[in-house]
Amino acid sequence: MKRSLTGSAIAVALALAASPAFAHDDAYLDTLEAPHGGQLRMAGPWHYELVTASDAEASGDSPLVVYVTDHAGAPVSTAGATGTATILSGKVTSTAALTPDGGNRMKGVSRHARTPGAKIVVSITLPGKAPGQARFTPGSAAAHPMPMQTGRAQ
Repeated sequence: MKRSLTGSAIAVALALAASPAFAHDDAYLDTLEAPHGGQLRMAGPWHYELVTASDAEASGDSPLVVYVTDHAGAPVSTAGATGTATILSGKVTSTAALTPDGGNRMKGVSRHARTPGAKIVVSITLPGKAPGQARFTPGSAAAHPMPMQTGRAQ
């Protein structure tokens, strides 16, 4: 009995000690090339990849697409999900409703400018799950600026 308790305690201690090694912070995610040219962030048990139009202007509607995957990069279905994107660009704040767009995509439209200091907060609630939230800086050097891919993912 004592041996199994000691073994269990060691197993728990090792699991807890190893947990930080599996964490993906923003700096690490910024070193990865995102599959759709966007910026990757962790949101609880998921990764979100935010793709914005590189030429977004406050005077016109600009699309936002968020791809949801698990930590291994496998697509997570967004069927039945709800979400929002709050865009903070200078002194202007705008919000876009995100709706399922097939597969693991959420899509919305907002009037916002893609500026170096812009921040976008994405919140998505998958059916039966707690909301996940991530903060993005799409105008930063770490955000792999690329043109918006408007076609559906393969």
